[in-house]
Amino acid sequence: MQRNTVQQQIVLDALKKLHTHPTVEEIHTEIQKEHSAISKPTIYRNLRKLAANGIIRQASLPDGYERYDERTDHHYHFKCTNCGGILDVDIQYIADINDSVQLKYGISVDKHDVVFSGICKKCKTQKRK
Repeated sequence: MQRNTVQQQIVLDALKKLHTHPTVEEIHTEIQKEHSAISKPTIYRNLRKLAANGIIRQASLPDGYERYDERTDHHYHFKCTNCGGILDVDIQYIADINDSVQLKYGISVDKHDVVFSGICKKCKTQKRK
């Protein structure tokens, strides 16, 4: 097991503090508040190490940004088309889909990602007012 460096802990703490599936830029902004010496390349490197070690997860979302998630279990996401907010969707992960796709196309599937989109509760409430 790889040891957790001080920089990795700072990056991990910032990720956990944000709770928003943040981009590297958002994590960098958060870290700069208290640790201005930590560069963006250092943050990238540590996020990738943390993800490779299974401590965090890189979230695959269709917006094109590298986003990171403190949850490492298989789960789905929801992205608000109005505010851009990203939420965890806690429904059963359907692993059987991987098997179905493998059988039908003769390929090897490691994982699948599903992102629901629409309007979040907060935006729906604001539109009603």
